[in-house]
Amino acid sequence: MERLIHYCQNQLNINLTKNQVEAFNQYQEELIKWNQIMNLTAIATPAEIEVKHFIDSLTCLLAMDISKPITIIDVGTGAGFPGIPLKIIYPAIALTLAESVGKKAEFCQHIVTILSLKQTTILSSRIENIGQDPNHRETYDYALARAVARLSTLAEYLLPLVKVGGHVIAQKGKNIKDELNAAQNAIGILGGELETTINLQLTYVNEDRSLVVLRKIRPTTSKYPRRPGIPSKKPLI
Repeated sequence: MERLIHYCQNQLNINLTKNQVEAFNQYQEELIKWNQIMNLTAIATPAEIEVKHFIDSLTCLLAMDISKPITIIDVGTGAGFPGIPLKIIYPAIALTLAESVGKKAEFCQHIVTILSLKQTTILSSRIENIGQDPNHRETYDYALARAVARLSTLAEYLLPLVKVGGHVIAQKGKNIKDELNAAQNAIGILGGELETTINLQLTYVNEDRSLVVLRKIRPTTSKYPRRPGIPSKKPLI
């Protein structure tokens, strides 16, 4: 985990503890083992996991205020990214992982259990249903997603989940200008506005990334998100 340790020290000003390094090592080992059976991710070698899963997940911290306890929902988390790496770094985060694919949700629960991650909830349900659930609707400080959907669809998934004043962080590739322009109206309809985009280069692999940061400025109308499948089939325009 030398590259992860170096990244945290030099880019995030975080010195990982021995227990945190051990947690990342255990997470990596379990992901490789489970992936041979369940095909959880195409990124499956130790070096790739360290950079393209762990470090990539932690880039979200560049757009977050972690000076106080926060609530996060990670939508379409897959094998736990970016949520679980963030939780390992900041245990005080109250984390919810949303993943509709059963085997991936099962793996996330396994990791949460073996790493003894407190205040961590796994939801194996469609995000459209979670967004209409009063236990989750407009309750989070941050809603995160990595490689889940185009931004116009993603806004309908995520903005209903964050409280007014909260933020959406979408992890995207480099070329997001057209996607962002196409989503501007949808973002407004859903109660959000573009706060900033952060362009960065993923350390060690020289791959360009963007963080699209939306701020929730007013409540989302109750009809959003629409029923399962509709946001992806008929994105707001």
